[in-house]
Amino acid sequence: MIIIAEAGVNHNGNPDLAFELVRVSAKAGADVVKFQTFRTEKLVTSQARQANYQKRNLGVSDDQTQSDMLRKLELDYRVFFELKAECDSCGIRFLSTPFDVGSALFLIDELGESLLKIGSGDFDNLPLLISIARRGAKVILSSGMTALGDIEMSLGALAFGYLADVDDKPSLSAFQAAYASAEARHILKEKVTILHCTTEYPAPPESLNLNAITTIARSFGLDVGFSDHSEGPEAAIAARVLGATVLEKHITLDRSMPGPDHKASMEPTDFAAMVRQIRNLDAALGDGIKRMMIAEGANKAIARKSPVAAAPIRAGELFSEENMTLKRTRGGAPAIRYYDLLGQPSSHSFDVDEAIL
Repeated sequence: MIIIAEAGVNHNGNPDLAFELVRVSAKAGADVVKFQTFRTEKLVTSQARQANYQKRNLGVSDDQTQSDMLRKLELDYRVFFELKAECDSCGIRFLSTPFDVGSALFLIDELGESLLKIGSGDFDNLPLLISIARRGAKVILSSGMTALGDIEMSLGALAFGYLADVDDKPSLSAFQAAYASAEARHILKEKVTILHCTTEYPAPPESLNLNAITTIARSFGLDVGFSDHSEGPEAAIAARVLGATVLEKHITLDRSMPGPDHKASMEPTDFAAMVRQIRNLDAALGDGIKRMMIAEGANKAIARKSPVAAAPIRAGELFSEENMTLKRTRGGAPAIRYYDLLGQPSSHSFDVDEAIL
């Protein structure tokens, strides 16, 4: 399982905190640390209001706008070069979510990223999806606030971007045609992972609908993961059991810090504990083939029973339910021989509790 530490904007616009988030994510055992790349003026208008969870987590009034908040959280493009270098030095993969076409092209063309994460808010941002796909980049696509039909539409736009000629005109019918092609099935399987997601911060347990993970996997035949906005590790662990191949979970240096996402994030110590639990679970899940495991092999001869004499048996006497039983012993025949022995003459005498071979 790939575990993504979602640093997001939990750096509060401070590059030093962003670098520290890289370091603690690597130390916690995450495979990837993810940031958000955007230009506020390309993302929101000056009239866009903050979401209820943003106002609640920030403790601000209704007159605060998203642009007021986002400008404080924006990192200059040049910082991402330094963050990627820090990731390389810490042995963790860099990843980012672009919120506009310009930021996506920066990540692909200038930073050299071959994988981008698309947030649920841009799930139907078809120009963004097509621009990314036309560059050939892989996509992790969050599906918060969607139904299966919405997912199919976005996959169609991605298929169009991957497969269509540059001069082909985008349209819903063109997306449907691209998605229906046999070639689309292959390239989407290679390029796209869908994350089940509930877009609320923090997300209450009853809103998670984790069984949708298997529904999405069965419906589209793609790798499916889980973007977890709930508190605690339980949902992430359950998602792995349900077949999630990617987990994204917010990480913060301190949940009490001001900011929109800190309260829906894990601090490094708890994040590391969750990673250990998931790694242990991965080992425990195994390959699904039922067989005797190496760890239990030595116990087989001790735990399994064998036919033994329940009473003294003379040579030539027939084995019966009265003179033969099953007990743990040393060096006996397998218990499955019990019924084959019943009614057969004994080849020699047996004392009580002597193993019948």
